[in-house]
Amino acid sequence: MLYAILSRDVPNSAPLRASAREQHLARLHRLRDEGRLVLAGPHPAIDANDPGPAGFTGSLVVAEFDSLDDARAWADDDPYVAAGVYEQVDVRPFKQVLP
Repeated sequence: MLYAILSRDVPNSAPLRASAREQHLARLHRLRDEGRLVLAGPHPAIDANDPGPAGFTGSLVVAEFDSLDDARAWADDDPYVAAGVYEQVDVRPFKQVLP
């Protein structure tokens, strides 16, 4: 089943994101390589693809996991969690309708 992982950043998270970005992306690449990643990306703090110093306010990952518990465990193990980037992480079942 698919799960949406919605994360909200702490204020001024840019330096924290930078410190853990490589490890964070490596985990997402593994999901992609396993054919389980539907989409992933950050939420810019302003209406721009490159928010510059405004940074990001959170992230969204939609991926396939065996269970809600597995999705939560994967989210809890995110390097961004360990680095203190996220102040809140919400994991929910997701039903893709389109495309």
